Amino acid sequence: MKKLAKVLGFLGIAAITFSSCNQQGQSGAAASDAESSNELSITDLKIAYVLTDSVISKFDFYKEKSEEITEKGRKYESELSNRARGFEQEVANFEQTASSMTMNQARAKQEDLMKKERNLVTYRDNLMQELSADESKLYSDVYDMIQEYLTSYAEEKDLEMILSYTRGGAVWYSKKSLDVTDEVVEGLNKKYAASKVEKK
Repeated sequence: MKKLAKVLGFLGIAAITFSSCNQQGQSGAAASDAESSNELSITDLKIAYVLTDSVISKFDFYKEKSEEITEKGRKYESELSNRARGFEQEVANFEQTASSMTMNQARAKQEDLMKKERNLVTYRDNLMQELSADESKLYSDVYDMIQEYLTSYAEEKDLEMILSYTRGGAVWYSKKSLDVTDEVVEGLNKKYAASKVEKK
């Protein structure tokens, strides 16, 4: 942080030097004041970070809703398997009895089976789209709730910035003392538990 402050302080000095060339009468004392106020604002920055994946995975709301979506997916998978088995049985029956049908009957049955197959594929696609929409909504709700909580948390803790820390993300290093993940998860879960009590 001190190195950053020095670099930014240096840039501040450079900017002041260049501007003083254009402005006559600016005193050395004024430039020095500008430099020190610049360094002061940089070194006084209060920054924290959260491990994004941890906040989401430990958030009770996310865990509950994610389990609901998973259960819904299992139910849909079971329904789809039952329909697919029924269709496969119908195809097998047709193959066994096709030789005893007239050409028109066989053609009509084939068309019927093709229509049922298309319906089955459409049904599967619709289920997948519904589950995908549920997941998207869940993540949107989770991010909204975390954003709202972090805004109030930052105000309460007098923080200027809370970074989202993910492996391979924009932040490559940070002191562990700036990590507020556990505190944020605890606060989020308390707030969510309180909202569930209020609804009852």
